[in-house]
Amino acid sequence: MHSTIDDWIAADAISISAGSGDSFNSAVDRVIASLGESVELLGFGEALHGGEEILLLRNRLFQRLVEAHGYCAITLESGLGQGRLVDEYISGSGAAAYEDVKEAGFGHGFGRVEANRELVEWMRAYNADPSHRVKLRFYGFDIPGTPMGYASPRQVLLFAVDYLSSVESAVGEAHRQRIEAVLGQDAEWESTAVYADPSKAVGLTPNAVALRIATEDLITELRIRRPGLIAASSWEQYGEALQHALIARELLNCHAALARQAGYAHGLGVRDALMADNLTYIVERERGRGGRVLAFAHNGHLQRSKMAWPMLGEWWPAGSLVHETLGRRYAVIGTAVGRSEANGIGEAEAGSLEARLMAGRGGAGTTVLIPTHRGEGLDAAEVAGIPVRSRSAKNPSYGPLTAQSLSDFDWLAVVDSTGYTRGARPLP
Repeated sequence: MHSTIDDWIAADAISISAGSGDSFNSAVDRVIASLGESVELLGFGEALHGGEEILLLRNRLFQRLVEAHGYCAITLESGLGQGRLVDEYISGSGAAAYEDVKEAGFGHGFGRVEANRELVEWMRAYNADPSHRVKLRFYGFDIPGTPMGYASPRQVLLFAVDYLSSVESAVGEAHRQRIEAVLGQDAEWESTAVYADPSKAVGLTPNAVALRIATEDLITELRIRRPGLIAASSWEQYGEALQHALIARELLNCHAALARQAGYAHGLGVRDALMADNLTYIVERERGRGGRVLAFAHNGHLQRSKMAWPMLGEWWPAGSLVHETLGRRYAVIGTAVGRSEANGIGEAEAGSLEARLMAGRGGAGTTVLIPTHRGEGLDAAEVAGIPVRSRSAKNPSYGPLTAQSLSDFDWLAVVDSTGYTRGARPLP
């Protein structure tokens, strides 16, 4: 029990300076020890998209998790099918250079961020070392996307069809002909004009409706043939193909939601439900190797409570859904930012969690780590009265800490500042 929030911060906060290798590793070890041995999926959220310092912190965290805590996979807020190209690169079986996967291997333009290049190149070098018996894997767990919106369903659908054709040629080719007859052009699915004028969306056209039915039939085909397909290939190959087909289903649902103007929150709810399914699939796949998984995405996707975002609405994020499925096997660290001129984030207002956590502990390159204890042991009235700092004047993806953050996350990591290097869209 802590009598006040300031007492909690004084007792539990850990300050880490830039370049402090041993103290950083010790802090990570303390975090992992506090979470317990049951954790199979550790979420690490980012307070905003584009803050490379947070991504660099993630890279150092993942390296320590690999070296000392049995983690052998990382998954990012990017399409699962796209992430497969990066995984092939780090295994040495795919592209010869990062430049070859920088665009196609990531969603939302994230491959252009230098910290993501650093992560991938470190994983590739790690896997190339013959002394490392367990090789690292890279996944995406988001819905397939372009830098500006939802992707065409082509890649994920044809991945599943190609698998079925490789085992049951006649059956697979029948599904291929049916799907390709109504698939249409990628440019129609990926047109950005639909976000200003939903009437241009193709998600409810006769061909799109026929494609949704064809996708359901493909999923059914894979399921009813499961024993034979696994016997002729492997459990991993079968599971990957089925997951791609399930992703195609939800991607088509998102395109349909755009066409019927179901609202942004509805689309985000579908997206997060798919994220949760992908995370569960990844954890099950890595459990077979005895490894644990680090998931990296926006705080909002990984938090445990309902997401409420100004002007967008409310929906249940992936973290809340995964928490229901995995329970204590899921833990999550949320991040926050002290200030950032590049992102339009000024000095934190007095009394806010950011201001109190950084007070007397800040400085260039400093990160403050603190366990939330899920809000237990703190005075409920004082927690409820925590003021929320101002949002960003530039970066709409930034979300400040609130009283709810103490129960949404197991630990908080506050970086003193961060720049902006998203790589896709410049800030105003």
